[in-house]
Amino acid sequence: MTIYDELKARGLLAQLTDEEEIKELINNGKATFYIGFDPTADSLHVGHFMALCLMKRLQMAGNKPIALIGGGTAMIGDPSGRTDMRTMMTKETIAHNVECFKKQMSRFIDFSEGKALLVNNADWLLDLNYVEVLREVGAHFSVNRMLTAECYKQRMEKGLSFLEFNYMIMQSYDFYQLFQKYGCNMQFGGDDQWSNMLGGTELIRRKLGKDAYAMTITLLLNSEGKKMGKTQKGAVWLDPNKTTPFEFYQYWRNVADADVLKCIRMLTFLPLEEIEKMDSWEGSQLNEAKEILAFELTKLVHGEEEAAKAQEAAKALFSAGSAENMPTFELTDADFRDGSIDIIGVVATAGLCASRSEARRAIEQGGVTVDGEKVTDIKTLYTKESFGEEGLVVKRGKKSFKRVVVK
Repeated sequence: MTIYDELKARGLLAQLTDEEEIKELINNGKATFYIGFDPTADSLHVGHFMALCLMKRLQMAGNKPIALIGGGTAMIGDPSGRTDMRTMMTKETIAHNVECFKKQMSRFIDFSEGKALLVNNADWLLDLNYVEVLREVGAHFSVNRMLTAECYKQRMEKGLSFLEFNYMIMQSYDFYQLFQKYGCNMQFGGDDQWSNMLGGTELIRRKLGKDAYAMTITLLLNSEGKKMGKTQKGAVWLDPNKTTPFEFYQYWRNVADADVLKCIRMLTFLPLEEIEKMDSWEGSQLNEAKEILAFELTKLVHGEEEAAKAQEAAKALFSAGSAENMPTFELTDADFRDGSIDIIGVVATAGLCASRSEARRAIEQGGVTVDGEKVTDIKTLYTKESFGEEGLVVKRGKKSFKRVVVK
């Protein structure tokens, strides 16, 4: 199976131009391609995961990735998928986020010996002359056509700023610069980036002639990836200080039954033949598939040792095994009154509920267990000695739990 056929079989390709030329390039390791990442936070999240995995797959097939960090475009903000304008960030914040992205990307992409490039569009965007941009770039864009783009249509009712209106031009200019500087002949992006990407392809061909070699492919990245990347509590980060390896593992362990095989196909590097055998799995076998998904992705992001620890901790929830690798919360002397703490205080202080009133409801409704025993009496008290040396495993519902110890 060629790499192109594999990308299709895994459900990664949504739309593309020049299909035969694209097949020729990526199947023969001749593609120099880029994917852009705007540094809007100090960590990548699982919404970026599909793009990073795609870059890794194509590099393994001999193609050359360019990871473009949007230090310049982040000054504007992408209106795609937004109902309001993004918060403006300072240059200092953007620079810090860029450095964080660089470190995390190295887990997926091999930047050694010129095998990949990491560039920042601030290097060319921030020094542009406004009149020059209008003459050299703006002249090639039709406002009427731009307004038909889905990313702009969604914002027209609530108001689209002129600042954001320029984002398509900036992204298109990125491809033009990468084409000229590094021979970049292909760009990938999420399905909500299609209009912006076509703008880049057309800009190259308009300025350099129809024979200029530039192509676009979009992924099922944002429709699937953005859904993957968010939970009720916020984003799932790749930085272990923001989302621990255990929390990362549990996120994937708890995906819906309907999504688990799709995630395995899109995101893991397991052979397709092995994945196809799972298509008939159901019932308890789907739980096994979720464990495979969670382990493989945690290994990819945090390493095999952390993945093994997270898996052990998850299994300890449902057995008498060690709680050593569970997420831990430490109670201090200040949490105890007259030498004890009530169950409401344990649950709320450990962060398993947002408030004491929420903790009270969870307890009264039978949703809290301590070391496997359900606790429904809100007056239940615990002394420091109750926690022993190993602490107590306090669980709320099926998915939220912590080992609570006394400092």
